[in-house]
Amino acid sequence: MAKKALLVGINDYAPVGPGGPDLGGCLNDVKNMAGTLDMLGIVPAKPGSMKIITNAAATKAAILNGLKWLVTGAKKCDVLIFHYSGHGSQIADVSGDEIDGKDETICPHDFATAGMIKDDDLSAIFKTLAPGVNLDVILDSCHSGTGTRELDALAAVPEGQKVTYRYIEPPLDYGFFLDSNTKIRVRGLMKPEKKDVAIAPGLNHVLWAGCRDNQTSAEAMIGGIKQGVLTYSFCKTLRAAGTGITRQKLDALVRAQVKSMGYGQIPQLEGTPASIAEKVFT
Repeated sequence: MAKKALLVGINDYAPVGPGGPDLGGCLNDVKNMAGTLDMLGIVPAKPGSMKIITNAAATKAAILNGLKWLVTGAKKCDVLIFHYSGHGSQIADVSGDEIDGKDETICPHDFATAGMIKDDDLSAIFKTLAPGVNLDVILDSCHSGTGTRELDALAAVPEGQKVTYRYIEPPLDYGFFLDSNTKIRVRGLMKPEKKDVAIAPGLNHVLWAGCRDNQTSAEAMIGGIKQGVLTYSFCKTLRAAGTGITRQKLDALVRAQVKSMGYGQIPQLEGTPASIAEKVFT
């Protein structure tokens, strides 16, 4: 049984150095995730099993190539993990496959010139997986456009207590389409969910999202270092629980951890009934 992980963390967005929409906790997230996966024997931290791409190296092309490396040759029962820590956004859905009219995106280092990576792009790669492969996708990024309004309220907050929302404004053309189309509504507001586990029949992977579609994911000073709230909570909870816990139970504990820290984002788990009920990374 093969075990592989692709970990992507981007603090430094183009241009290299100061000047981009930079973050501060994404490399710490990658270190935390790599250490957790290695310590628990989920994926060994060694070349060939774990690939780490950060900052300027995390271009759109490099991330897509890394994802192809992750899935290529995967067979039934193999364990694959994709962890992304960085900015996220939404753009207008031009393919017509999204109920809310929006595609969720992750933002590579060079997104301003190369473009964002859409959920459609990820889906196209994941669809190539052989049946029975275990793929967990962990996204510690924003999935909506509300974060920029919240940033204005942080001006008077002491530096050590500030929260940064991992959200990037979409390109002007796509942003204009989102703002001008009154039929486009946030998925979470169209169909309110009482549960924070989304059942997706036929999905061939499991998604751990840092927040709902209409929320932002935060990074802040936690334990004296800048890190993502989802990644910190996920790794802390998993280390304490061990790999004998089910995904559904782990998700509940992660959400409780985030809430106990005072953050409003609600992590969401998405998968089939069978995959959600299974033990983690199986």
